[in-house]
Amino acid sequence: MQRTPLIAGNWKMHTTTSEAVALAKSVAEASRGLADRQVMIAPPFTALAAVAEAVKGSGVHVAGQNVCWAEKGAFTGEIAPGMLLDIGCTMAIIGHSERRHIFGETDAMINKRVAGAQAAGLIPILCIGETLAEREAERTFAVLEAQLRQGLAGITVADPAQLVIAYEPVWAIGTGKTASKEQAQEAHAFVRNLLAEIYEKNIACQIRILYGGSVNSDNVDALMQQADVDGALVGGAALKADTFARIIRFQK
Repeated sequence: MQRTPLIAGNWKMHTTTSEAVALAKSVAEASRGLADRQVMIAPPFTALAAVAEAVKGSGVHVAGQNVCWAEKGAFTGEIAPGMLLDIGCTMAIIGHSERRHIFGETDAMINKRVAGAQAAGLIPILCIGETLAEREAERTFAVLEAQLRQGLAGITVADPAQLVIAYEPVWAIGTGKTASKEQAQEAHAFVRNLLAEIYEKNIACQIRILYGGSVNSDNVDALMQQADVDGALVGGAALKADTFARIIRFQK
């Protein structure tokens, strides 16, 4: 089944507002004329509004790097789904490994974030992935299953295009190490089969599963040639306009 590839740039805690706008304009230019794929960028919260304005009408999606489950309230430091929607965001990254391992976010909290984003009309990008110790202990599939089942607990899928899963092996994020195309495909196939159990095969065949973990201009083509790899969640390489442009223009 045909799934529209999604190339997503997670800028993490980088760029001032002026730097973000300049980079966003470069991304919009690189994306021009590409009707067979989607491009998304997730700048820091301080630059979201300016970036959304800079790429308006270009087809480039803008996302929050996280999102709260509540519509409003006493949640110091959090951002509500409606706040993201108000400035033009269409997506939100949820459960990134840095949120899990540095800031202690649990599967239960991540599940609440997914539910809140979905209820508001944002597309959640749910991140899952194993550490090096877990992979070496041959626990990769057990970890992915636990994170996926708990992250999607109670989440219904009326439109499969409105949910994205990102497989990011923690040992490959920012390390320069990338899962081989075979390792990526094996994990993605496992995730898709698991989605078929959680929902049904027809839905699972339509949900996009992205690969993340040191994606760059040299390995993106091979990764995107895998049957169950539907895009990439790109970190450091998304901060370099020319490199990210090459990733956006991957060849299958």
